[in-house]
Amino acid sequence: MSVASEPTVVLDNRFARALPEMAVAWRAEATPAPRLLVLNEKLAAELGLDASWLRTPDGVGLLSGTVVPDGATPVAQAYAGHQFGGYVPRLGDGRALLLGELVDADGRPRDLHLKGSGRTPFARGGDGLAVVGPMLREYIVSEAMHAIGIPTTRALAVVATGRDVQRESPQPGAVLARIAGSHLRVGSFQYAGAYEQATGDVGLLRRLADHAIARHHPAAAEAANPYLALYESVVAAQASLLAQWMLVGFVHGVMNTDNMTISGETIDYGPCAFMETFDPATVFSSIDHGGRYAYGNQPTVAAWNLARFAETLLPLLAEGGDQAVELATGALEKFGPQFEAAWSAGMRAKLGLSADVDDEAARAVIDDMLGLLQQNRTDYTSFFRDLGRTARGEAPIAGGFDQWLERWRALHPDTAAMDRINPIYIPRNHLVEEALSAATDGDLAPIQQLMQALTAPYEERPGLQRYAAPAPADFGAYRTFCGT
Repeated sequence: MSVASEPTVVLDNRFARALPEMAVAWRAEATPAPRLLVLNEKLAAELGLDASWLRTPDGVGLLSGTVVPDGATPVAQAYAGHQFGGYVPRLGDGRALLLGELVDADGRPRDLHLKGSGRTPFARGGDGLAVVGPMLREYIVSEAMHAIGIPTTRALAVVATGRDVQRESPQPGAVLARIAGSHLRVGSFQYAGAYEQATGDVGLLRRLADHAIARHHPAAAEAANPYLALYESVVAAQASLLAQWMLVGFVHGVMNTDNMTISGETIDYGPCAFMETFDPATVFSSIDHGGRYAYGNQPTVAAWNLARFAETLLPLLAEGGDQAVELATGALEKFGPQFEAAWSAGMRAKLGLSADVDDEAARAVIDDMLGLLQQNRTDYTSFFRDLGRTARGEAPIAGGFDQWLERWRALHPDTAAMDRINPIYIPRNHLVEEALSAATDGDLAPIQQLMQALTAPYEERPGLQRYAAPAPADFGAYRTFCGT
């Protein structure tokens, strides 16, 4: 009788080969009693991974970093970054490891990366561990973002380690297995740029830029100035991403330069949340005391981060410093118009406005609507679905919107199109906390029920009313934490 062979998982180490100065070979810490909490079977299939094998002891070992395929070289990646505006020259993967790169079913390279796998040389005094709640938060919110259609890193699995981790109190430990186009970030270029400034050697910076072009923006390689084209591509990708965040009310919470990707994917779901009551000053992060990363500030912060990215690329853009600055400045100046165009088009779609509605009329309706939303403390997500119902005569909208509604109806909105673009289910903060609390106590059913709603966010279904409802009045002000 023949015995079926175990699946072969091939993990390349392209990053470490191309950029050895930015990769420290390392291994994950042992897990006393690993247990799979959640597995993203659809994502596993996209990656060509056998979900049934991932549930075996060896599969769980891969997902927690303790079983490494032959030929793989797990590394902690080096990067720098501005954190809340202050520059830190050496950050890096303090509690994370890049296990390697997979090739998915479409032939695209994808990083398999761990979070919470133990201390590395970049840990800076931290314990290198993670706990169940924040790792499941990343699973919930990143998959919700993917379902909405927003570029994002994704969660493949969360594994409980069987080890308690000390935070405010002992918490059950966990490791997140994350998938990304790559983990290249502005902070990666800041690290390489600092090396260039210290040594006068542009080689590392050039290899990093070439790696980023090949991985994410291959058309830039054909441009007359490939490194300028790379920068322009990242500016455009981030303008589109920020517009999508703003359109759904997503607040990232920690937009440091080490959390801005070169791919244009959303990364790091620590102190993040979706805004409920509309207010540009909304802040969820417990450490953002000055509101630097408030909802309404996010496009400005993105432009600031991109300026820091431009500074690192100057030696590659032109031989003369003044010319390089001029090229970078011209490219960065495109961010505002690109963001505004993407946001305006998205907001028109949310309101069901056709291309026949002129820009001035559309802008007036949008601006007045935002003012009324803030004045009436209206739930942002519910409003757009309720608006479609109101136009169809199914239900009235509460608050002082009567005159505005008349003006909006006069523009002949397409309410069916609105339902296709406005999610009804988002990760409501009270529901996320409810699910995380239950999971920390060992009950995964609330997460499974929440994910049932979130993975089809535009499709209203019976029995899921509570997943579309705003938080109860007694839920109070919401604060999130980074989990370290």
